[in-house]
Amino acid sequence: MGTLTSQWKAVWNPNMYHGWGQKRNYFEGWYCKLVDPSEQYALAIIPGISFDDKGNSHAFIQVLDGKRCKAYYHEFETSDFRPSPEGFEVHLGNNFFSDYKVVLDLPELQGTILLKQIYPWPKMMGAPGIMGWYSFVPFMQCYHGVVSVDHQLEGVLQVNGQSVDFTAGKGYMEKDWGTSFPTSWIWTQTNHFEPNRQVSFMASVARIPWLGSHFIGYIVGFLLDGQLYRFATYTGAKMKAYRKEKTVHLAFRDKRYRLEAQAVQAEGANLVSPIAGAMAGKVNESLLAEVRLNLYDKDDLVYTGVGRNAGLEVAGPVEELLTTTWRR
Repeated sequence: MGTLTSQWKAVWNPNMYHGWGQKRNYFEGWYCKLVDPSEQYALAIIPGISFDDKGNSHAFIQVLDGKRCKAYYHEFETSDFRPSPEGFEVHLGNNFFSDYKVVLDLPELQGTILLKQIYPWPKMMGAPGIMGWYSFVPFMQCYHGVVSVDHQLEGVLQVNGQSVDFTAGKGYMEKDWGTSFPTSWIWTQTNHFEPNRQVSFMASVARIPWLGSHFIGYIVGFLLDGQLYRFATYTGAKMKAYRKEKTVHLAFRDKRYRLEAQAVQAEGANLVSPIAGAMAGKVNESLLAEVRLNLYDKDDLVYTGVGRNAGLEVAGPVEELLTTTWRR
């Protein structure tokens, strides 16, 4: 399959590799979160590839051990990164990543995890993924995709020599690609609420460069018992955001629904982030945060709950993202 064909196919399939033909100023990575049923282990595994502005390149796998607040960065030769041109399947050395299976062969992690009952972000006319029509804009600094909002896990991992059964645990997977992460952003995700209900939440608010200027963009998904509530810049929704001590307050509304979230910051570890394609930045992420959610239909409370094992990043000069009044 030729480069142009692969590029076009990727536009309509955000989960798969998008970097066909890229040699400079480019990164791509997937974020795979795994939490065992006892919630004693919360891991984020991030495979990806990096091309800096001089054309130097390498592949990598980052690991965030969220409960122990440790991070690991494993570098690979570019030739070890072997994505499929047909869909989301990536071989990286002896490791493998897809939307149905993850195989790990790292110093601190070995084993195979199957992803069951995945809930992919729905595709709509003119909107192949979570970014809506922005997916087709060719000059975006960073593109975002959600592979699965929520899924079940099956399998065993050796974690630092300890055998851990992840069967009946929960997972989440998303991805990013482009040139750089934004200069500031707030991101949070959790799908650990009360048992016997399907509840998952993800929100991202960021400074988006745009035609010599910028705007504050956001994308939010809240899955409740099979229904996905979506709030985004391109849907015409409005947002509020502010900080008070260690709590980040976010609120989103459209003509019918209002979603309020309070994310409490917790200890984390530093991950490496892309700048002009190079893995040269740092961002602190916690998997120990908690997120309290309230969903309203008009003024009627539809759902309230507290999410555990929440991923939370508050990066850069986030003051530019904050507003105490509703805005687009």
